[in-house]
Amino acid sequence: MSIGGWAARRTRGAEDFFLGGRRLGPWLAALSQGATQSSAWTLVGVSGAAYAWGLPAVWIWLSVVTGYAVNWFLVAPRLRALSAGQGSVTLVQLLTHGEEGAAAVALRRSASVIIVTSFLFYVAAQFQAAGTAFSLALGLDFRLCVVLGSTLIVAYTLVGGFWAASVTDFVQGALMLLVSLLLPVAALSAAGGLDPLLAATAADDPARADLFGGRGAAAALAFVLGTFGIGLAAPGQPHVVNHFMAARDDAAVRRGGFIALVWIGLVLAGMLVIGWSGRLLVPPPDAAEEVLFASAASWLPPLLAGLVTVAVMSAIMSTVDSQLITATSSVTVDWPNGPSRAGTPGLRVTRAALVVFSAAAACIAMFVPESIYSRVLFAWNALGAAFGPLVILVAVGRMPTARMSLACVWTGFASTVLFYLLPDTEGDVVERLLPFVLASTVALAVGRMQRSRAPT
Repeated sequence: MSIGGWAARRTRGAEDFFLGGRRLGPWLAALSQGATQSSAWTLVGVSGAAYAWGLPAVWIWLSVVTGYAVNWFLVAPRLRALSAGQGSVTLVQLLTHGEEGAAAVALRRSASVIIVTSFLFYVAAQFQAAGTAFSLALGLDFRLCVVLGSTLIVAYTLVGGFWAASVTDFVQGALMLLVSLLLPVAALSAAGGLDPLLAATAADDPARADLFGGRGAAAALAFVLGTFGIGLAAPGQPHVVNHFMAARDDAAVRRGGFIALVWIGLVLAGMLVIGWSGRLLVPPPDAAEEVLFASAASWLPPLLAGLVTVAVMSAIMSTVDSQLITATSSVTVDWPNGPSRAGTPGLRVTRAALVVFSAAAACIAMFVPESIYSRVLFAWNALGAAFGPLVILVAVGRMPTARMSLACVWTGFASTVLFYLLPDTEGDVVERLLPFVLASTVALAVGRMQRSRAPT
């Protein structure tokens, strides 16, 4: 809240509220983007996957790091230059710059619907996780805790906008890194090194010591491709790529990319070590996702163990604040305004929309609870398939037309919804990868409609 009050004094207009005045330096851009992209799934989900899968969880590390590299070194430089040159404050404004007519209007409004729908469930999942964490820690009613958690996040985002989100994300990212270093060091010290931990992965199931989990060739390929679908979806996340649009200059992007890669590599490596060590050092938890908390309780004194819970809350908050800003910009900027005008709303309208959206997400979290990670991965895949192919095209210097983009976003989003409703496959390759492939195929099939070069 202190950071929110400080940021409020730096927020004088819509560009400040949505992009922090495009003044993010390398460290702030890197850690705020990393923390935004890394929700509680990165800490709880990856450590739980390492506990349950064993060595095959390494593919998550490789997938996510690859997604970061593509985002920072291919996507970020082009998006920063284009958005600054156009004056665009949202990804959709950037994609539709210079386009008029019915197709452009349909694209802006379709993109707004897809972003708001996906983020409504994504944010609800994060509010649900925050409510659960508060409820377990404080012994209060779950719904009351959802209200408390969501109100805290909304409050500092409401007053400080992107500046508040970015600076708090920086602090939260640093805390996530601290826990990712502290807890594995304790685990390695207790186990006597890495070799005993890796040996323990095969103690009850030899398949856990195999990179492909003992799967046959076809199943192993599907598993790896499905895992890489997580990283492949990264360029299509509007709340992530807007940090590139907010970077100060090209130097901030270049340096920020290296910082972000080191940060995510260390955080994920720490979660893998925690998951693997759980088999050797921790009494079996009720669920694999609880291994992080069980490890902290077993290896650390209470004060430091509490820090782990705070880190998980940080991962939740650092994702939600940026999603709230992106969803709000989609409602107040993308839906009503033409790309050639690049209009922006007043702060009063923007903040009112943020409150309404947050209240709707909190109601879903309280009254329509569902698997947190199922909701997160669905929204992640839907956004990645809808916007990822278009963002990559822009990054390589091709600017898609409105008609092409419209076909692409609906192909990616609708196919994700369809495959989400079907039974799971090995590695969930169908849901995580096939929609992106279909949307990319549509983009290539109508490639003749592309404008030859992305305007500057």
